[in-house]
This record gives sequence, C-alpha cells and structure tokens, in this order.
Amino acid sequence: MIELRPFKNLGGANHGWLDAKHHFSFAEYHDPNRMGWGLLRVWNDDTIAPGTGFPPHPHANMEIITYVRKGAITHRDHLGNLGRTEAGDVQVMSAGTGITHSEYNMEKEPTQIFQIWIRPSSRGHGPSWGTKPFPKGERAGKFIVLASGFAEDTDALTIHSDARLLGATLKAGETLDYKLGADRLGYLVSAKGSVQINGVAVHERDGAAIDMLDNLRVTALEDAEIVLADVAA
Repeated sequence: MIELRPFKNLGGANHGWLDAKHHFSFAEYHDPNRMGWGLLRVWNDDTIAPGTGFPPHPHANMEIITYVRKGAITHRDHLGNLGRTEAGDVQVMSAGTGITHSEYNMEKEPTQIFQIWIRPSSRGHGPSWGTKPFPKGERAGKFIVLASGFAEDTDALTIHSDARLLGATLKAGETLDYKLGADRLGYLVSAKGSVQINGVAVHERDGAAIDMLDNLRVTALEDAEIVLADVAA
C-alpha cells in the first residue's frame, strides 16, 4: 500500500553542471519496475549549477511541472514565453503538439527543483506555459492544489491530465489528512523534513508510492514541506 523509495537508493547521474536523481526510469537510468506510477511518468530531483542549464530541446504530449525548491529557473520557449520561477513557485509546461524550450539557472547559487512529468489524458492540445507563486505560508497546515486537470481547481495551474499536484507545509507534530481514494495512486516526496504517512516514515527527499489507500494521514516528525501527486491509475 505504501512503497518507500529512499533517496539514497534512487537512480541518477552527476554531469557536473547537473546532479540528477531519478525516482523513475529516465535517460540512462532504467529500471523495468519503475517506469512510472499511473499517469505519473517522471519525478527528478535536480540540482543545477549556477550559470548552466538545459539548452533548447523539444517535447510533445507531456505535462511538465517544475517545483522550485531553492534558487530559480529561467524558462524560454519557441512560442515567445520567457519567465523566471523562484523557490516557492511552480511552473507548468504543457508540451501538447510540440514545444521547444530551454531551462537555465541564471542565479549565483545552485538551483534545486523537482521536475515532474505527467502523461496527458488526451492528445492534440496546443502547447502552453505558465508560472505562479504559491507562498509557503498559504500552504501551512493544509494542502494547496498547485497544478490540476480538474476545472474546479480554479486557483491552480492547468494541466491536461486526470491528476493533481499538491503542496503543504507542516510544523513538527502537525497532522494532515488527504482523501486520495482507493482507485487512485499517490506519490509523495518530502522536499524538506521527515514525515510519517499512515505510520510509514518518509525522510527528506525520499519518495513514497501509495496504492489502495482511501485516506492518507501525514504527520510531521519535524518541520516539513511535502509535495503530493494524485493521479489516475
């Protein structure tokens, strides 16, 4: 029901300018048992050196969410979008029928991000990009929807998928419940601090793959910042 994926056991590669850890198969890291989790395909934990980044490259038919943990990332694409997303903020790029983009750390310090790819529920959408601040104070003690494919989540960034990405911050000892639904899959990563999910300890930057749990109960073992993907199976 909860499969723990410790940070120390994640696949990955250190390219010098990029130190990447992969929760699922990605690039040269391949694990046939970790090809995704429902509609969730990629969850990378990236540290990008100052003045470096990903040069222009194409994507199609993927919803790509960037959760900035530290520093900032600067996005540019062939549609003319240009923007900077800093720690505490989130950006969404719907690759749709095709988009070419670059992502650079233009800061003087390393940038740390979660790069999250979710498969779209249908194809043929036009490509788009957007960014939005989500102050951590507004997430205190509760989940806030950061990106969503559901019309009722009007304050979230839009993705074209049967999925939500949520964030919350908890003080040590605080408990937070979330109704996932037994027919859904969850993937939770603690960006900061350690928590327990239904009694299972999840430490900083660990992943927890959640299946067949109607209700999640998250208790902070220390001050924590958590990110949860709620996706169709």
